[in-house]
Amino acid sequence: MSFLDIMRGIYSGFGVTLSVTILALMYAIPFALVAGVLQHFSTGTYRRIVTAIIEFWRSSPVLVLLYAFYYSLPAFGIYLSAFTVGALVLGLNTGGYGSQSVRAALQALDRGQREAGLALGLSRFAVLRLIELPQAIAAMIPTFINQAIQLIKGTSLVSLLTLSDMTFRAGELFALSYDPVGIYSGLLLAYLIICYPVTILGRHLERSFAKGRGASHEF
Repeated sequence: MSFLDIMRGIYSGFGVTLSVTILALMYAIPFALVAGVLQHFSTGTYRRIVTAIIEFWRSSPVLVLLYAFYYSLPAFGIYLSAFTVGALVLGLNTGGYGSQSVRAALQALDRGQREAGLALGLSRFAVLRLIELPQAIAAMIPTFINQAIQLIKGTSLVSLLTLSDMTFRAGELFALSYDPVGIYSGLLLAYLIICYPVTILGRHLERSFAKGRGASHEF
């Protein structure tokens, strides 16, 4: 089997890898924003509850979560497909880490901006939406890009739920040809080809936001 045939076989699972990544991001981004904001602003019992939820998803091994949700939920009458479980677990795990970036970015902002917004008659939510979150999101871009790359690489675990992603296809090829060097070198290259453009996009976004902040300061 030629290396080109190996790459074609591996990339036959690209659609599943991409689909899991996109759906996982749809879980991760809202969870990170909401959980991070709530942890930053809540106090007492509410803060402890939010923190416990975040730490559950952040501290639990992804592989254990995948197996637990996929094999245990049916015992409670909840049936989710392997695709849904994979995207949900990966997304909320990534969102748990992302929430800490959101919280840290909000804490780093100058409190004077919040007080100025409130003094102008803006509601607390309006200050958060119009003043604080835009600045926090700009500061979080490098971290979010890193987490997106980690998420893409983490999709390889869904092959254990028999989803035919790129890693699963590589396993099929290995069973057919027993060429570990060619197949797993090809798999490494396949993930590199996917992840590197995300890195380039992150750098472009960083420069764009940096220019925007610089223009606003000059103004």
